[in-house]
Amino acid sequence: MSDTAQRLLRLLSLLQTRRDWTGPELAERLGVSARTVRNDVERLRGLGYPVHGIRGVTGGYRLGAGAELPPLLLDDDEAVAVAVGLRVGATQGAITGIEEAALRALTKLEQMLPSRIRRRVNGLRAYLVPLPHAGPRVDADTLIAIAAASRGRERLRFDYAGHDGSASHREVEPHRLAHSRGRWYLVGWDVAKSGWRTFRIDRLRLRTPNGPRFTPREDPGGDLVGHVATGLATATWQFRARVTVRAPAEHVRARLPSGIRVEPLGDDACVAEVGSDTPQMLACYLGMLDADFKVTEPPELVAAIRALADRYRQAVPEGTAFGGERR
Repeated sequence: MSDTAQRLLRLLSLLQTRRDWTGPELAERLGVSARTVRNDVERLRGLGYPVHGIRGVTGGYRLGAGAELPPLLLDDDEAVAVAVGLRVGATQGAITGIEEAALRALTKLEQMLPSRIRRRVNGLRAYLVPLPHAGPRVDADTLIAIAAASRGRERLRFDYAGHDGSASHREVEPHRLAHSRGRWYLVGWDVAKSGWRTFRIDRLRLRTPNGPRFTPREDPGGDLVGHVATGLATATWQFRARVTVRAPAEHVRARLPSGIRVEPLGDDACVAEVGSDTPQMLACYLGMLDADFKVTEPPELVAAIRALADRYRQAVPEGTAFGGERR
């Protein structure tokens, strides 16, 4: 392969990895002059690739969407990731309406894979156990519409059903999509409530058209991942409590889902803000902290812990042998 052809492939690969590139940035990555970059861009355009120019002090380039899908350049790891992702989407995905398309795309991709990559994909496939999807499924068009509104900075208007069955109309500045524990979520700024909210996408129904454009906000609390983790860990709780645990905060955090607040009380104690669907479930979870704890309220949790303690005590009668000893 000639140096020019190799450079064109490298240039195309760079344009596919990021939305915008300046001319000097591309020249530095390719080790050529800005003039050579301009010439190579013209060659790509001549081959049918829609490379758009960006006005500015230094100028720049963006690979746009054309009438036809251009060849997509993937390295070995990317090809394996795409193949495995397509197989999951075709057999056990959480998005409706893409199974047939994912299977067709997978068939085309596997026909073009070099033998070294095909062996890696087949090795992974042999050890993947397809389990039925337990969470709610969402429509692919809904996800695409939300992602498009996020990118276009347009407010979303939708009807929403809360976990308690209540119905409401929302207008939201979409920020990010998140997927966790088999469910899709929208993280956005609720205009009416003037605050960040996390919405389950299977519970919303989009209205058209979208609302006005908005100026993007900074990540909530400066930590989007932490905000989403906290919201998903606590949003569905029907029962909540503050529990004092006689163990270091690090010990307790390691045994709780990420996002649950744990406040240290010195070096050997902490307070955890925990919750669950029922007091009985929470009583069981607290027992798995592998540490002493104290609960004085709410009364429902106190009663559940006492009932569970009595049940465990009756499960092991006095005099039962443990390792050759009797108690």
